[in-house]
Amino acid sequence: MTSATPYIHRVSIVVPVYGGEHTLDALFDEIRPLTDTFATPGGHYAVVSEVVLAYDNGPDRSDEVIRRLTEANSFAKAVWLSRNFGQHAATLAGIASSGGEWVVTLDEDGQHDPAAIAVLLDTAMRERASVVYARAINEAPHGAIRNAASKGSKRVLQSVFGSVNASEFSSYRLILGEIARSVAAYAGNGVYLDVALSWVSQRTVTAPVELRDEGDRKSGYSYRRLLAHFLRMILTTGTRGLRMVTWLGLLFALGGVVLAVYLSVARLAWGDVPEGWTSQMVLTSLATGAILVALGIIAEYVGVTVNAALGRPPYLIVRDPDTGPLGRASASHDYEPSRD
Repeated sequence: MTSATPYIHRVSIVVPVYGGEHTLDALFDEIRPLTDTFATPGGHYAVVSEVVLAYDNGPDRSDEVIRRLTEANSFAKAVWLSRNFGQHAATLAGIASSGGEWVVTLDEDGQHDPAAIAVLLDTAMRERASVVYARAINEAPHGAIRNAASKGSKRVLQSVFGSVNASEFSSYRLILGEIARSVAAYAGNGVYLDVALSWVSQRTVTAPVELRDEGDRKSGYSYRRLLAHFLRMILTTGTRGLRMVTWLGLLFALGGVVLAVYLSVARLAWGDVPEGWTSQMVLTSLATGAILVALGIIAEYVGVTVNAALGRPPYLIVRDPDTGPLGRASASHDYEPSRD
């Protein structure tokens, strides 16, 4: 005897496309079985309801492949960007055009296995998390230098600039649909997607996933572009960098007062200090502290403007989590989804 029909999670897959002429067909071959209802290892049921291909005007004939795939597959749809805006902009455009309860972003190059969506969904349901990043259980196939630079940059972002989840960031991610689309709607120009998600996601976790080799496809990111990518991450993590100026100013101001007192006492006690030197150093110390404090105050005002320019929202309204996908109980393993 079979149980009642369980809740089926609708998943939208968003693929930013830049150089996928030779990889998109293979990716669709792997996604196509997931467009029928499938069971996850944790006992949930899901279906890929759509695949959104966001074309970012790459150098190859990916556009022709996209047209062919959307004509042959009813679940596929294309989003056409007017020019090349970059992977994150294309990802945001694809998310904004999605409609699923969950949004999965994955790369076009085959490095991300679509079958791992089941693992991401199970993790989200178990942890009641609105964002789940794929955590590679093997070394990323990018080379030792690039892997080391990636780990180092994420560590700097997390420890110095206050990006709490930077070490977890990955382009293979599962996001609750309403949060994903809200982020795509308010995020300002140049905002790093994962930073924007950290602003509004109450719980972000990771799930173990094995990364696959990219094959002979050349990466679209040069070291110069990766450096620019890192700088953008710093600028969009928030205003901690500006606040450091404030604290530096206060530190110098306090040090200036201490130095002024010390030099004044030394001048009176020992008297062997050259005439005019003490007053000059006292004025220099106090003036330096005052200037840096003033810069810190200005930085705080700039920080308010930066948050507004980035589109960081003061709040985000969502539905009661218990009435959404996260509130759905696990399905029975006895249920057999229809293949009609």
